This record gives sequence, C-alpha cells and structure tokens, in this order.
Amino acid sequence: ICFLLFAVLYIVSYFIITRYKRKADEQEDEDAIVNRISLFLSTFTLAVSAGAVLLLPFSIISNEILLSFPQNYYIQWLNGSLIHGLWNLASLFSNLCLFVLMPFAFFFLESEGFAGLKKGIRARILETLVMLILLALLILGIVWVASALIDNDAASMESLYDLWEFYLPYLYSCISLMGCLLLLLCTPVGLSRMFTVMGQLLVKPTILEDLDEQMYIITLEEEAIQRKLNGVSSTVEYQTVELERELEKVRSKKTNLERRKKASAWERNLVYPAVMILLLTETSFSVLLVALNILYLLVDETAMPKGSGGPGIGNASLSTFGFVGAALEIILIFYLMVSSVVGFYSLRFFENFTPRKDDTTMTKIIGNCVSILVLSSALPVMSRTLGITRFDLLGDFGRFNWLGNFYIVLSYNLLFAIMTTLCLVRKFTSAVREELLKALGLDKLHLSNNPRDSETKPSANGHQKTL
Repeated sequence: ICFLLFAVLYIVSYFIITRYKRKADEQEDEDAIVNRISLFLSTFTLAVSAGAVLLLPFSIISNEILLSFPQNYYIQWLNGSLIHGLWNLASLFSNLCLFVLMPFAFFFLESEGFAGLKKGIRARILETLVMLILLALLILGIVWVASALIDNDAASMESLYDLWEFYLPYLYSCISLMGCLLLLLCTPVGLSRMFTVMGQLLVKPTILEDLDEQMYIITLEEEAIQRKLNGVSSTVEYQTVELERELEKVRSKKTNLERRKKASAWERNLVYPAVMILLLTETSFSVLLVALNILYLLVDETAMPKGSGGPGIGNASLSTFGFVGAALEIILIFYLMVSSVVGFYSLRFFENFTPRKDDTTMTKIIGNCVSILVLSSALPVMSRTLGITRFDLLGDFGRFNWLGNFYIVLSYNLLFAIMTTLCLVRKFTSAVREELLKALGLDKLHLSNNPRDSETKPSANGHQKTL
C-alpha cells in the first residue's frame, strides 16, 4: 500500500517538474546524465513533500472511517499499523531528502571533477561525495557547539557524543522550527494574497462598467503602439524593447476584457462573490480556532502539541462535530498549505524563485523542492500547534524538543493570530486608505505601497505617460 501511494505521488511529481524544467538543459551526454539523476532525486523529494502534506488529512479521514465502519471487511487494510508506518516513513524520507539527496543533487549538478583526475561521471561523483562529507562535518560541528552553549550540563555533554539518538533528532527539530517560522511568515501573507489570486482567476462583476467602451479604447491603444513599433528604426533597440513590452501588456489587458465580456451572468455575479465569501469565512474561522487554542493553552496544559498521547487510531473522534468537523479540519489544512505556498512566492525575497513553464533551471528546481519539503514537513506541526486539529503527531513529528515549550507555542499562536488579522485589515482597508490619501493630497508623497497608483514610464517620444 505504501509503495502504491508513493508510486502515484512520484508519477504526478514527475509530470509537474518536467512541465517547468528547461528543455535546453540536455545538450551533452555527460551533462544529460547528471541532469537526469538530479531530476529523479528532485522528483523523489517532491513526492515526499506531497506525502507529508497528505499525511495529516489521510490520518484524520482514516480515523473517522474506522469509527464509522469498525468491522467492515474491505477496510481491514486501513489500521493503526499502516498509519504509524506512513508517519515513520514520511519522517525518514524527509530527513533523507533534506540532508542527503538534495545536497547530493546540487553538488553533483555543480561538480566538474577534481583537477588531475580523468573527467567523467565517476570524477563528479567523487567530488560530490567529498563535498557532502565536508558539509556534514560543518553542520555537525555547528550543532555540537550550539548544543554545548545552550545546555551546559553533564548529561547534555554526554549526549553530544551520541550521533543517532541526539544529533539527527535535534538537527531535524531545528529544521522543523525554521520551517514553522517560515510558515508563520508566509501563511498570513498568503491568506491575504489569496483574494487577489482568486480575483485574477475569476471574472469580476461588471458594476457601473462599460466593457464595450473599454474594448474600443484598448483596441485603439494597441493599434497606436503597433504603428509606433512599425515606424521605429530597428537600430533604436531601447525604444523597440519598451514598445514591445508595452504592447504585450496592452494585449494582456485586451485578453482579460474579452474573457470578462464572454463570461456568463452566473459566472460574473454569483461565482466571484461566493468564492470571496468562502475565502473570508475560512480565514476568519482559522483565526477563531487559533484564538480558542490560545485560551486552551492558558487553561489546560493538555492542549500543548507535546501533550498526552491520544486514544489511538479508530478509538475516538478527533473532532467534537464528528465526521463534519473532521472534513472542516481537512479543508482548513489544505487551505493553509495553499496559502503558505502563495505567500512564499509572494515574498520579495523569493519572487525570483518562482518556477516558469519550460524555463526553469535544474538548480532552481532543486531549490524549490527543498523549500516545498521544508514547508510541507512543517505543515502537520503547525496545524497541531495552532489547534487546527487535535490529532497527536506520530513518529518523529511529535518528538520535537520545542513542542514542549509553553512560551514558544503560545508566542507562535499569538503571532499567527496578530499577523493574519493585520494582513487582512491592511488588505481590505487599502482602497479606503488610498482614497483618503488622495483626498488629503498626500498621494504625491508615494505613501501607498501599491505601485499601480502612480506608475509612470517614458513613452516612445520621451514624455512621461501616466497609466
């Protein structure tokens, strides 16, 4: 069963990566083999990430199914042993991909072989292995020094020499904490960004708008830019590039207007408001659950993520509302994951990290796979820490050191609630704030962060044109 589930995830991940991978990377025979090996390792990592994302929803729905049909012959394969095994495999493969496979893929892709050795695959593998050993020594040294500084007692000093029982769990605990902090930064931004993304995908209602007039204006503008482009000499490269870029933007606007014009009244007036209300409801419900979890943390110590063990798979429902509550938890978990990915690529530091169709280098694909692996591995921990679900994390996911620290967990919940609320307030009050700035005459000071309000660019004749 584990093999079948992973095979499906691997096939889906392979099609996703090949959709974005740059086709021009495969030129020479040796480089083609290196790229192929790196592609397989990246696909394996992405499949593990997808498994880590689906792990918590699969466990929750499996628990409810076992409660509803305890003696059914056809679901005897779905038991606690399988769920525990999946959690342990996800933890093992996450460590393997994060500390071995992805560093190997990166160094193997960048390696050329040591000087003086015969060039080839063996030389590149040898250089990669040497780099991996040096990286492992560097990381272990950093962890050793950090552990000695934090816990300077005899028991901790003795545990420093235990590689398997201390080093790797401690290191993965630090990585999980970094992933949860990254989710804390990405998820609130993504929750507010989701409204903009869905607004771009759906057709907005046409209230007090004349689409025919806008189509006429945008057509005239396209024809004018096309005439300028035909009249500009090919030697003036700067003007040609600017005009082509402006023409592409105008055509994009024209395509959006045509789509809005062809959309039906149901799609314009019903689907868009319904989706926006649904997003607002899910976001508000998430903040409400986090606020309730903060109260539980202050009153009951068993609300801690590293609390007492649960009743086991198939013995009790994880939600007060039974199957309906479990379904809502699963929807919220997927919504938080999508929002975190959207927020991750919306951050300024990771904007250039976004993969492009048929134009993404193998190095960037490896970086994206590592980032998604860190986010997906931290998602079950974040969901349990925020109180989205009461499912006790199995395997190594529930044995992180920082999950037993009351102040870290409480601060995490408070920061998530505050940052999400601020992002939503800023999102829904931005239009009112911009109108107030214009009314007070402060819009010329560029106090607004929206670049669309005062975007100016030089036209072909050298004058400033305000859009």
